Amino acid sequence: MANNVRPETMERITTPELARAFIDEQLTALREQIGDKKVLLALSGGVDSSVVAALLIKAVGKQLTCVHVNHGLLRKGEPEQVIQVFRNEMDANLVYVDAVDRFLDKLAGVAEPEQKRRIIGAEFIRVFEEEARKLDGIEFLAQGTIYPDILESGPVKAHHNVGGLPEDLRFELVEPLKFLYKDEVRVVGHELGLPDNMVYRQPFPGPGLGVRCVGAITRDRLEAVRESDAILREEFAKNGLAGKVWQYFTIVPDFKSTGIKDGLRTYDWPVVIRAVNTRDAVTATVEDVPFALLQHITARITGEVKGVNRVLFDLTPKPSGTIEWE
Repeated sequence: MANNVRPETMERITTPELARAFIDEQLTALREQIGDKKVLLALSGGVDSSVVAALLIKAVGKQLTCVHVNHGLLRKGEPEQVIQVFRNEMDANLVYVDAVDRFLDKLAGVAEPEQKRRIIGAEFIRVFEEEARKLDGIEFLAQGTIYPDILESGPVKAHHNVGGLPEDLRFELVEPLKFLYKDEVRVVGHELGLPDNMVYRQPFPGPGLGVRCVGAITRDRLEAVRESDAILREEFAKNGLAGKVWQYFTIVPDFKSTGIKDGLRTYDWPVVIRAVNTRDAVTATVEDVPFALLQHITARITGEVKGVNRVLFDLTPKPSGTIEWE
């Protein structure tokens, strides 16, 4: 366990100078560990895997292959951003896998939250395994493990879903961030030149929008989650709440109610807005969003998102509610 304990003498990375020192140290360590061999990374587009990718691109360049699996449960614009940043701007070896139909077909009719999680995790492992087997000479697997992952769930980062690879694909792990906390990872990512909307991205669950499309996932309701979430993020950014609120998102539950649109009766879904602040995710308080802004967001969502006729605001702290709905 000694190799997985943060050194007591390790200084918190809070400044660009400390971040640059960490980067230089890790570049040397990565080159020593990997040598002239090849390394594979499951690149979700989240903060941790993106910072690992940027470090490895600097350290070993084309020896790194990134695999980005689009399972259809990402937020609006995220797959496109991964391609733009890593393939087009950083010239990374990026394998993009469009697995949307594959995942959504597997999830069809499944309403139980834990079963949805298991299906998403298992299918991710299968897709990643298939892509790994297409590549020759891979000896290392990079992961965005950070220190809280080690403290909470052991050295393999569970929500990256690569801990269940078959025995013959047991690569040697590369985990350059394993002694960092999330705030330190962000400082390092900023210093590496990653875009702010990637570095300061709010927490996002491993199953993605799959746990915000409450109940059995359907493509039209999933799209309502994605579009309403994009509107909420856009409006929070415009109104100075993006950096103030810890986590904010929309949920579309699996029930409908009557409404009126263009003088006609409708029978459509509600969108629920969730906006919370927390220090440790153990407890959470609800953000006091200005009522006028909520009215504006409501008008946009009901006017722009297909299949929606109501917007609700979740006033429940944690406890008694959890941060996510599933």
